[in-house]
Amino acid sequence: MTLTAEIPTNDAARPAAAVDTAETASAANEAPFPRRWLGLIAILATTLLNLLDASIVNVAAPAIRTELGGTAATIQWLAAGYTLALAIGLLTGGRLGDMFGRKKVLMIGLVGFLAASLACGAAGTIELLLIARVVQGAFAAVMVPQCFGLIRDMFGREMGKAYALFGPMIGLATIGGPILAGLLVDADLFGSGWRSIFLLNLPLGIAALALGVKILPAGAPTVKGLKLDLGGAVIAAVGMSLLLIPLVEGHELGWPAWSIAMLVASVPVLAVFVRLQVRRARSGKTALIELSVFKKRSYTSGIAFVVVFFGSVTGFSLAVGLFLQLGLGYSPLKASLAMASWAVGAFIGSGVGAGIAPKLGRNILHIGLAGMVIGLSILFFQLGGDSAPGPWALVPALLVFGIGMGAIFVPLFGIITGDLEDHEVGSASGLLESFQQGAAALGVAGLGTVFFSQFAIGAGAAAAMGAAQLVTGLTVLLTVVAFGVAFGLPKQAKAEH
Repeated sequence: MTLTAEIPTNDAARPAAAVDTAETASAANEAPFPRRWLGLIAILATTLLNLLDASIVNVAAPAIRTELGGTAATIQWLAAGYTLALAIGLLTGGRLGDMFGRKKVLMIGLVGFLAASLACGAAGTIELLLIARVVQGAFAAVMVPQCFGLIRDMFGREMGKAYALFGPMIGLATIGGPILAGLLVDADLFGSGWRSIFLLNLPLGIAALALGVKILPAGAPTVKGLKLDLGGAVIAAVGMSLLLIPLVEGHELGWPAWSIAMLVASVPVLAVFVRLQVRRARSGKTALIELSVFKKRSYTSGIAFVVVFFGSVTGFSLAVGLFLQLGLGYSPLKASLAMASWAVGAFIGSGVGAGIAPKLGRNILHIGLAGMVIGLSILFFQLGGDSAPGPWALVPALLVFGIGMGAIFVPLFGIITGDLEDHEVGSASGLLESFQQGAAALGVAGLGTVFFSQFAIGAGAAAAMGAAQLVTGLTVLLTVVAFGVAFGLPKQAKAEH
């Protein structure tokens, strides 16, 4: 589950000459690039790779575990490892494009992503697959920010026309990924089984690479003299790992002392990261995050909303897939088809949200969240019945939930950044994307752990229904929390001020 945004360099921390260079380049790029629509195809294909790989593994995870072995925690790590690496890498990914040129960095990131995808498809052990997934996420963090920077470079004042294509694509790809995974795993093309979900990246990625090399503008670096805060990135990585590892592994191992110690240690480590960022900003060095945005309560409310919303949606998505396959014994294809109404709802909701958000502003978030609660409530009561609901019985709940969720996707980041100054928006959006990916990893770890605390693999449908109902109930509570937090957000998106 992912929304994507560029992470531009913080102008306040740049040398004066660098700022002038960037502003000149920006002004020069106000005229649209002649082959911009062909270039957009390459960018959309690249973005689609990330959207699919962030969600496609959920349905395939049980099949992966059956062939390569592992535990319940392994299933969680297949998703969390990718999103954790992506969240951490996004802190520096956008700045690489500023330093070395967006096209060059995008091509490097894309090649690395494809190599990692090939390694995932060829992995002979679960350990090698997990390592390859982390590498995938790291290279995704390199390529994704360049996509949006290149759109700005190519389209200039016509950026809105290009961005209009992203809403439906995000809504469809996010939930459509698991459906595609079910089709591929069951089709077992050339005996590839689950490996085809990773190997599918190769033709799509190679096409994007060939088109991008030929079409995308080879702009010069926009920043001179910038030094990356690699130390800060490492500390952030350590802090997030200390938080996630025990959340994923703790329940299965009986919460040993080291898991509790890691959870406790994550707090001071992340606090050190924040303190060091403050010192860098005060000394005139480039910080990984734009600290001024935290002075605005509307933005900090936005961060809280992103964490709760994306954490709950991603964790719930994993739990539904596990319930259908491990609990009810559905094949990957049957499970993906049972979730098809969710994909349809997300697609419809994203289109509706994009259309009415300019008029409704922040209210669109409350409408979307209300729809999600209705869908979740229907499912909650279905899971409390005497028998498991069939695929058709799930359609109303998942369709309504998907519509509500999709309505939030497109306008969310614009609304959250509504009260920010112009020079803060880029960095703030990138930081939101990083929080979003971190929240996805936390959602997988947290709600995944709740599911497996109530369900042991092979325990049967009744236990799976109880576990899924508990996760659904918690998702309702988290959605209600998000509803309350949303009142702290700006009333309109930035572009509407």
